[in-house]
Amino acid sequence: MKSLFLIRHAKSSWDTPVQDINRSISQRGIKDAHLIASRLVKLIPKSFIVWSSKAKRAVETAYIFSEYLSISFENIYFKEDLYTFDDVNLLKIIKKCKNEHDNLILFGHNEAITNFVNKFGDLYIDNVPTSGVVVLQFETDNWEKISKGKTITTLFPSQFKNE
Repeated sequence: MKSLFLIRHAKSSWDTPVQDINRSISQRGIKDAHLIASRLVKLIPKSFIVWSSKAKRAVETAYIFSEYLSISFENIYFKEDLYTFDDVNLLKIIKKCKNEHDNLILFGHNEAITNFVNKFGDLYIDNVPTSGVVVLQFETDNWEKISKGKTITTLFPSQFKNE
């Protein structure tokens, strides 16, 4: 069994004109990332590997989540190829995960994440929001052979805004 935790980066700041890859997260993004990371703590398995896009907003989101999930920042693998908005590329990257890892936590970008969860999960999601988490489970022991799986959990900021 393989489990994939897809986390969309927190809300971007558009206050400064910078290249897309260098865009930071906004104050709302920081707040939402803390909110969701605090909820994710009880769902995290004992062992996992963490990958993140090298985009600044994904790195900053991964850093916030790492504080809650007791992940050493040095143990997050920042990957250039995760700066993708294409679910086909995302699938190719995920299939490269070593089979010794049953759980992959991945910080990435939309359209790739929403399209991926709709192709490989069993729950249609119109749009995975910023700071949103979708956990998919696959009935295989081989990342290269993942196919249609089950959507186990969704954690979106809007679910907790009234608390």
